[in-house]
Amino acid sequence: QLQLVESGGGSVQPGGSLRLSCATSGFTFYAYKIGWFRQAPGKEREGVSCISSSGGSPNYADSVKGRFTISRDNAKNTVYLHMNNLKPDDTAVYYCAARTVYCSFSDADFNIWGQGTQVTVSS
Repeated sequence: QLQLVESGGGSVQPGGSLRLSCATSGFTFYAYKIGWFRQAPGKEREGVSCISSSGGSPNYADSVKGRFTISRDNAKNTVYLHMNNLKPDDTAVYYCAARTVYCSFSDADFNIWGQGTQVTVSS
């Protein structure tokens, strides 16, 4: 059974940090590209970051460049999203997703999704 499980969300103050995890099972992890997406209330889901099978040359949305770092541990079948200097605009449900072709920021390109984890940034 193909499965992605996000964890690590929570509530933090502006300027704080969180590390999200995306644990996977049921497929050949190293063959898949993994993307992080987020959806804020009343907004469309947007791509945040994506990492290739090797972990090289990750992609980031302009809104998170310099603050978020994506990484993967192929031995643990897990992808991480390190989020620093969090802002209230980062408040959203964060999802990870998988696909076998190239990285993409379009959610329509991904066919395996996790259930999401809530991130709330507020003072």
